[in-house]
Amino acid sequence: MSYNEPPPPPPPGYGAAPQPPYGGQPASNSGKAIASMVTGLIGLITLCCGLFVVASITALILGIIARKEIRASNGALKGDGMALTGIITGVIGLLLFIVSIALVASGVIDTNLDYSTS
Repeated sequence: MSYNEPPPPPPPGYGAAPQPPYGGQPASNSGKAIASMVTGLIGLITLCCGLFVVASITALILGIIARKEIRASNGALKGDGMALTGIITGVIGLLLFIVSIALVASGVIDTNLDYSTS
């Protein structure tokens, strides 16, 4: 071999990126965790309407179920933070609902929308 000749090509597979083992799929987000976060945020945004109670309860239930599924998946699912966000926003929505019921019952908030001046 002389110094003027290019080196021989590398053997097949040399220098290639290592292949992940079979079944090594990346973790995907839990759909229930995403739904929990979205319904929890909807529950807080629609605080002035009656819809926030249903959304808050849904967020709380979906968040609890999603966290259980994520823990049981051994890394196949991710989204624990989104599920936790749904749980927290669901609890806040339910607490605000209880406070608003107490304020209406005590008369602090007047639900009589009669604004006539006569």
